[in-house]
Amino acid sequence: MPIYEYEHLKKTCSLGKVFDVKQSIKDKSLMQCPNCGGPVRKLISRSNISTPKTNSELRDLGFTKLVKRDDGVYENVTARDGDSRMVIRGKSETLPDLKKTIRD
Repeated sequence: MPIYEYEHLKKTCSLGKVFDVKQSIKDKSLMQCPNCGGPVRKLISRSNISTPKTNSELRDLGFTKLVKRDDGVYENVTARDGDSRMVIRGKSETLPDLKKTIRD
């Protein structure tokens, strides 16, 4: 069951300014605090999204990661075979070959 965050709009009770409530996704949003009865509103919370952790995971998923090394110079930490490790502004031959990663 999802956990939703609510915020007190006026006085804060023992649950605190922001509190969590376990509710079914089908339940209506709370309008009042279940503890004190004061007005509350549902907050939009950050969700937990799993993202790749390593450069090789990014590369395997088809992403290119450039890390700035100097003014106009970037290191391609996800370089594939044949790609330049360094990308230099103004030198198109150093850009990654996107045909290797973008397909229909």
